[in-house]
Amino acid sequence: MHSNPQSPDLTLRLILGDQLSHAHSWFKEVRDDIIYLMAESRSETDYANHHIQKVLGFFHAMRSFADELTQAGHRIIYVTLDDPHNQGSITAECLHHIKQLKITRFEYQEPDEWRVQEHLRLMCEQLSIQSACVSSEHFLSDDDLWNTVFKGKKTRIMENFYRFMRKHHHILMNDAEPEGGVWNFDKENRKSIPKTVSIPEPFCFDHDVSPIASMLNRMNVQTIGKVDAQHFPWPKNREESLQLMAYFNEHLLPFFGMYQDAMTDRSWSLFHSRLSFSMNVKMLHPLEVINSAIETWKNDTETISISQIEGYVRQILGWREYMRGIYREYMPDYAKLNTFNHDRELPEWFWTGKTDMHCLSMAINQSLDHAYAHHIQRLMVTGNYALLAGIHPDHVDAWYLGIYMDAIEWVEMPNTRGMSQFADGGIVGTKPYVSSAAYINSMSDYCKNCTFDPKKKIGDDACPFNSLYWYFYHRHRPLLGGNNRIGMMYAVWDKMDNKEAILHQAEKHLNTL
Repeated sequence: MHSNPQSPDLTLRLILGDQLSHAHSWFKEVRDDIIYLMAESRSETDYANHHIQKVLGFFHAMRSFADELTQAGHRIIYVTLDDPHNQGSITAECLHHIKQLKITRFEYQEPDEWRVQEHLRLMCEQLSIQSACVSSEHFLSDDDLWNTVFKGKKTRIMENFYRFMRKHHHILMNDAEPEGGVWNFDKENRKSIPKTVSIPEPFCFDHDVSPIASMLNRMNVQTIGKVDAQHFPWPKNREESLQLMAYFNEHLLPFFGMYQDAMTDRSWSLFHSRLSFSMNVKMLHPLEVINSAIETWKNDTETISISQIEGYVRQILGWREYMRGIYREYMPDYAKLNTFNHDRELPEWFWTGKTDMHCLSMAINQSLDHAYAHHIQRLMVTGNYALLAGIHPDHVDAWYLGIYMDAIEWVEMPNTRGMSQFADGGIVGTKPYVSSAAYINSMSDYCKNCTFDPKKKIGDDACPFNSLYWYFYHRHRPLLGGNNRIGMMYAVWDKMDNKEAILHQAEKHLNTL
């Protein structure tokens, strides 16, 4: 009787749709005993109502990455959504291939999302073979560094974290001092755009992704938003992401910091890089994005001021890493926080853009058209309105997570539930980010083309933001009255002689929702 020769040991490595990094140490050598698994999955298309461009962008980039790995000689299994043997979820796909291929070891890179991390952790606990979770090798901070910054501290102040990160990575530093003499040029980064400033056309790609779009349609994947699938504008790989980065550095960086908070009818992307999608799926590393911009600034300090570059670095080295730290420390409880007990539904026009409030119409329609809006449109237009109107943070979360190209829960949720909606009670922000129409009017040209008057609080043509603003403060005085950062607003409110009329105006608007 002859025994079968022992089958070779095989390792299965999972690559998630937001782990498209050629620089990962996994890919340093080509090995026959390692098989990589990538899968388009209903568990990922269906956990939120995603923008059609977001789903197309992920699948297009995943397929490109799989092709590139194959060309480099790696063994790849790529499961398309319409594969008759598709298992429907990431974990089911892993278990299926572990069994089929008689895998002896399973490895995966640490997922960014808590949901996926838990699914894989629980799956590995049940496996009878060895398994390992390794770093994605992408972020500039980790749990140890986070704990070093905030050990023994009651609060998680972003500015403290940002300064630590600048020193730790020696970015924009002159020895121990910050470049330019101050840490933060935020006060210089709040200008509206004059008509005399010309805004370049957005740099877009031109891909035909209609086969993927047809598949999604055939598979009845529910999506929101619009797309021209024959002229898809988003980068599909690292090479194109580098082109987008180079375009930003050359043409947009000289104006970025100054106008990063501005909004205008004239452009949907202004001077923003739109690199967040490429970074969040790891086609670009944050350090190379930061260093390329700094290099551009050093080569052209006459055109690019320190305030432009610092504002850009702060978004990536500061906010992006900080949001991840918040998410990692406070999940999964963070997803349930609702400090104000807000409970309204999201207005239907958040899905259509059909509202007479021009700023909201612009921000929402732009989001539906391009799967993109910059941070002030998200924070001070759509987010501001949702907070003032008392929308349940679950609904706000779901909208932001679905509609934006770059929205992955680890970065979306702390921005939405924390910074935008103050639902975390002040973990991320020291006060709610709310404003009346005055802020929107000062930072944009939206109000010039609106049927509502940004200066009026009462009347049929009064901007709803004004009455809602005071209604919000009035309603939440028990929670906010002791906050010394907004004490002045209550002093102003107490001196007003038309309080009842303002509150009635707000309630009248809310009743139309």
